[in-house]
Amino acid sequence: MPHSALQPGSVAVVTGGASGIGLSAAIRFARLGLHVCVADLGAARLAHAAGVIQNDAAAGAQIMTLETDVSQADEVARLEEAVRERFGGTDVLMNNAAVQPGSSLFGPQENWQRVLDVNLWGVIHGSQIFVPGMLARKRPGLVINTGSKQGITTPPGDPAYNVAKAGVKAFTEALEHELRNTPDAQVTAHLLIPGFVFTGLTARGRLDKPAAAWTAEQTVDFMFERLEAGDFYILCPDNDVPRALDERRILWAAGDIVENRPPLSRWHPDYASAFEAFSKQKG
Repeated sequence: MPHSALQPGSVAVVTGGASGIGLSAAIRFARLGLHVCVADLGAARLAHAAGVIQNDAAAGAQIMTLETDVSQADEVARLEEAVRERFGGTDVLMNNAAVQPGSSLFGPQENWQRVLDVNLWGVIHGSQIFVPGMLARKRPGLVINTGSKQGITTPPGDPAYNVAKAGVKAFTEALEHELRNTPDAQVTAHLLIPGFVFTGLTARGRLDKPAAAWTAEQTVDFMFERLEAGDFYILCPDNDVPRALDERRILWAAGDIVENRPPLSRWHPDYASAFEAFSKQKG
C-alpha cells in the first residue's frame, strides 16, 4: 500500500522540480492524484514541467509552479504561503533543489557559497518553514530530503558538494528524531540517497545515458518502494554499484575513525589492497 500521505487530494511541494529526479517525483505524485507545486528557477523551465506533469496527472490533480530560490528564506516562506493559499497546506515536501558547479578546496568562494546556500540551506529553509504547518494539519505527512552518497563516503574531487550533502544527512537525521519525539506528529522525514543517476546535474555534456547510470524514473520508483517499506535511509543502487558494495564502502569510511586510518583511506595508496579485499567480503 502507498504511504498514507500519498493519497488523492494531498498536496506535494517539490523544489528543484523542473527537471531530473524532482520532475520525475512530481509526475509520480500527480499520477497518484496529489496536487503538486513545483518550485525551481526559470519561467520557461517551470512552464514546460507543468505541461509534462499535467499530461500524466490523475483526474482532479492540480499543478502550480512558482519561481523560488531556495537559498533565500523569504522566497521559501513566499512559496509556503502560496501553496497554503492555493491548496490549504502541504502534506509532502521534497527538498530536492541542488547545484553542482564543481569545487576545490582553494577554489572560487562563490562556488562554495552557492553550493552550501542551495544544497544545504535550501533543505534547512524548506524544513523549518514548511514542517510546522504540516504538523498543524494533523495529517500524515512526508519530508523527503535529497542527499548523496558523496555526503557519506565523501570522495575526493568536489569538497563543497560533499560538505553540503553531509550536512543534509545530519540535518535530516535530527529532523526525523525531532518528529518522532513530537506528540501526535504524523509527519516523517526520509533521506533519499541516489546512486549514479543520469540527469542534467550529472550529464556534463553527455547526451546519452551511461550504461552504469539509472534514470531519474528508476530512482523515483525505488524511492516510492522504500517509502512504502518505511525506510529512513533510501539507499539507491544503480546499474554499476549494488547495495552490497555501497554497504562495504560506507562501513570502510566509518572504519577510518574506528581503525584510526588516514582520512579517505579508500583512495590512499597504502590502503588500496586492503580496501579491495574488504569490498569483496560479504556480510
